[in-house]
Amino acid sequence: MPLTVAVQMDPIEKINVAGDTTFALLLEAQARGHRLIYYTPDKLSLSEGRVIAEAAPLTVRDVAGDHFTLGEARPADLAEADVVLLRQDPPFDLAYITSTHLLEMLPAHVLVVNDPASVRNAPEKLFVMQFPDLMPPTLISRDKRAIEAFRETHGEVVMKPLYGHGGAAVFKVARKDPNFGSLYDLFAASFREPWVVQRFLPRVSLGDKRIILIDGVALGAVNRVPAENDIRSNMVRGGAAAATEFTAREKEICATIGPELKRRGLVLVGIDVIDGHLTEINVTSPTGVRAIKRVGGPDLAVAAWDAFEARLQARNNDIAAPLEDARSGWSPDRLRSAARSREPNRNL
Repeated sequence: MPLTVAVQMDPIEKINVAGDTTFALLLEAQARGHRLIYYTPDKLSLSEGRVIAEAAPLTVRDVAGDHFTLGEARPADLAEADVVLLRQDPPFDLAYITSTHLLEMLPAHVLVVNDPASVRNAPEKLFVMQFPDLMPPTLISRDKRAIEAFRETHGEVVMKPLYGHGGAAVFKVARKDPNFGSLYDLFAASFREPWVVQRFLPRVSLGDKRIILIDGVALGAVNRVPAENDIRSNMVRGGAAAATEFTAREKEICATIGPELKRRGLVLVGIDVIDGHLTEINVTSPTGVRAIKRVGGPDLAVAAWDAFEARLQARNNDIAAPLEDARSGWSPDRLRSAARSREPNRNL
């Protein structure tokens, strides 16, 4: 059955369609006959208990520079959508957090992917700390003495912002580094929160693997190899995508974290693994789906939508079962009224 799919994302005219996972999800949704409506996070409102977005009908096509057509934007009650894709990129700031609070107010029959409360409660560089046995030694702190002691113990480290993204402001610091004092001052002046200090993994030069898990199951991966003279493997920073297979250690990592991801409603997740060490769990707007397909892997947009639709069906069944029990004692007028209330709103 065709669904109404609302996508909350960054301006669609600015995306790189060759590598954008949100765009891959939209192409697959459209191929299944679903209706798409589009809005940016700043168009989201809450009024009298209703979550409203100034949203426009959207058509997409896989043509760079001519990849979308928008209809006329109008207020849409998101309670009348079937699925909302929460897909704007970080920064994970108060604006982002506020949008999760608003989406959390939608009724239970609307599937928000990923679950907004779980996104809010799983900052990518903090959530991963729940699995210390899978990680390299890592410190979350802004205390200079604690950082210096960590460096003394572990030697070369990487320092990066706790809520950074896309490889921005990631620095390698040597055990005896004359730039550390200035770098500490820069971080202290730039960020109010603690930052991440992690033991440097030299084999990052061989690649930082992005693994995509769908409903807790690892289904594809791409190895991102840093550019020469750079420790950052992010493709937006010049990293190159290469085909890869899962190692035994990576399967162990995914088997360990997968059930918790599924329990939290984190249906589409990207994790980063360097030399057998889990470094991040990306839940806000994980990328990698198009890169995996481009290097010969599966089309994970198909698997993602299979999972979304299965979750939506299961949720609707859970809602319908007690309702059917209650209806056995309803009058004909009340039954007709209930049926009308569940008809799709064609004005979305």
